[in-house]
Amino acid sequence: MHSLRRCPPWLAGALLPRWLSVTSLHRRGLRFRVQFKVPGNNRRTIDIAFTRVRLAVYVDGCFWHGCPEHYHPPRTNAEWWQWKISRNQARDADTESALRDADWYVLRLWEHVPVDEAADAVARAREQLLPAP
Repeated sequence: MHSLRRCPPWLAGALLPRWLSVTSLHRRGLRFRVQFKVPGNNRRTIDIAFTRVRLAVYVDGCFWHGCPEHYHPPRTNAEWWQWKISRNQARDADTESALRDADWYVLRLWEHVPVDEAADAVARAREQLLPAP
């Protein structure tokens, strides 16, 4: 398991799962870009991008992206929150579609997936996309 003491204090909240994923991938010798602009849409970014193989990895938060396993809608202002989460999901689908149209492979992971499992999934996807020697 990773030590939280090594985590920069400004990452201790919502960005922690992404930071742990990034450090786990880097430890495996994988090199990538973080917060890479989506081709054709500079207002959106890819969490982790492997540009040579065109692999876009997203680590989605269970609350903000409506995880079917862990999302519990707030009771206060429930209608607005339903609209907000639906809008986030629609934006995710639109971004994914734009990336696929640009010949990118998209891998989405939930923040609750253990870091090593997530890193394994990313490494497998990258390996499959590498050209044969």
